Amino acid sequence: MKNTLAFSIFCITFMSGAFAAPLEWWQQETVCKLDPTECYSTMGVGYDRELWDSSTGCWGMKMICPEALTTGDYIPVPVGREDISKGTNINKDFDTNVLNGDCFGVRKTTDNGTMASVDGKYVRIWCNGILDNVDEYLENGEITYGAQPTCTELAEYGYVATANGKCYGKYYDQSQYYIECNGNDTVPSRIIVLNGADYTASSSNAPTDSSAASKIFDSMQSISESQRKIYFKNN
Repeated sequence: MKNTLAFSIFCITFMSGAFAAPLEWWQQETVCKLDPTECYSTMGVGYDRELWDSSTGCWGMKMICPEALTTGDYIPVPVGREDISKGTNINKDFDTNVLNGDCFGVRKTTDNGTMASVDGKYVRIWCNGILDNVDEYLENGEITYGAQPTCTELAEYGYVATANGKCYGKYYDQSQYYIECNGNDTVPSRIIVLNGADYTASSSNAPTDSSAASKIFDSMQSISESQRKIYFKNN
């Protein structure tokens, strides 16, 4: 029985060699080959091209910055294309298409980079040094996740919530300008030029508080408006 089996194997081998050219083992159809397809056309900084993305069946995964994730990681994490497209564990305030150093994910901005997304809403990016409660430093300035500074808080140091380049916080010299605020609004109701008057000089009719000052300015505006109607009549 043993001799018969050996003879059969020998015959099969001999016949195969007689009718077909031998193929190298790696060319045989039964050998499993890895798919060489790459997930991204170019993979430089921010990618790990050695990782297999099983969700889409290709090579290469994006490294997502930890702050752009909701998982609490402290280092960049490789994330598959399907999870990125679905937003799985991705912070909705971050754009994972933008490279941030050696990983992807920067906070979304708008209005020429002066507003940043926080919890799905856009808040002002303040120029450096204005905020007392800085939660995050960005390329163009600082943001706070909580309550935004009021007009009164800003005016105390001569600032108003006006765009100053790519951040908010324009300075007005308080000896030349009066910043009028209205309640807890962030933006001032108006900014009044003092025309070089010495606001520290004493006067018998000088306003003693902001309310009195507003009345004086309202009166001045009313007189100016009436004079304009007299001398600048419409033709």
